[in-house]
Amino acid sequence: MKYRNKEKNSPQCILILCLSSFALGMLFSKRIWAPPELDGRITFPRRYNQEKKLSFVSSDDCETKKIQEDDMMGEFNKAHEAIRSLDSSIAKIRYELPSAKAFLGARKMEDLPTMITTDSERIGIRRKPFVVIGINTAFSARKRRDSIRETWMPQGEQLLRLEQEKGIIVRFMIGHSATSNSILDQAVDLEDAQHKDILRLDHIEGYHELSAKTKAFFTTAVAQWDAEFYVKVDDDVHVNLGTLAATLARHRLKSRVYIGCMKSGPVLHLKNVKYHEPEFWKFGEAGNKYFRHATGQIYAISRDLAKYIANNRPILHKFANEDVSLGAWLIGLEVEHVDERSMCCGTPPECEWKAQAGNVCVAAFEWSCSGICRSVERIKYVHAKCGESATTLWGALL
Repeated sequence: MKYRNKEKNSPQCILILCLSSFALGMLFSKRIWAPPELDGRITFPRRYNQEKKLSFVSSDDCETKKIQEDDMMGEFNKAHEAIRSLDSSIAKIRYELPSAKAFLGARKMEDLPTMITTDSERIGIRRKPFVVIGINTAFSARKRRDSIRETWMPQGEQLLRLEQEKGIIVRFMIGHSATSNSILDQAVDLEDAQHKDILRLDHIEGYHELSAKTKAFFTTAVAQWDAEFYVKVDDDVHVNLGTLAATLARHRLKSRVYIGCMKSGPVLHLKNVKYHEPEFWKFGEAGNKYFRHATGQIYAISRDLAKYIANNRPILHKFANEDVSLGAWLIGLEVEHVDERSMCCGTPPECEWKAQAGNVCVAAFEWSCSGICRSVERIKYVHAKCGESATTLWGALL
């Protein structure tokens, strides 16, 4: 009986042993049966997870690619706009810098000093000039020009620095002789090659053509420099550039301003007298006075007025006296006349004691000579007594 029970249990033991072995085999091979909901297919965990990931990527592939493409296009457009902005900025700087023929004369662009700074207004090239100063001179006035170069007008690198840092451009202005490429013209060209401080005008030089020369100066200066102010000064006048710039800066918010020592002298109708006015009859009866205008030794006008003169150059009437002509061109416009007495100080001792009192003069000359008498010999003396300090010029906030 015991023998039969033993034989009866043997197949069960074998079956249990087989199932246990199979289960252990499945455990060691890391395989399980797939759940019924997976389309009736049997798969493995790793493969299942990979297929699940591939399915997710496949379903979102179009949307993901579209987002990536949009992001790439956005970055491309930003880069493109940045390049365009940089090109525009470079072009604007090249345009606003004085041109090679005006700003550098015979210099080359590569000769410009490299100025690296984070404060472009304090150090570095200004975006626009503040003032263009034209010193009226003649072929025969080389010694006067040299006397100015030795006193109140910076030279060489200092002149270039004055333009770059302060936006103050100073040039001797002169036209041409009646004979093309004459010895006089060649001499001026050689002088300019040496000093780089002469502005040639489209004008035939002559004493009785000063009104035409004034129009030529404003026309040429406006075409080359878009400054806030334009100043005309004679070559026998002493000027303090820093004080001049500070004086002009007080009026920089005015669009049409005319600054100088205003006067209204008599119209000289008699012939053979200095400053005779052939068209005296236009001013009324004999003995009448001119309208208010700035004395011709030095005066300043704002950008809009300089452009007005340049644009209307052919139809602006020229009177015998240049300062009267300028006053006539502006008398019918909405212009503010500023009577600035510091622009017509006398030579020492007047400008000297004013300087000692803290009222440095913009310009100094003598009425009896319409400038500094014997300016070549005396301008150094005037400069020593009435010249401003270096800090006034280089420290001016413009």
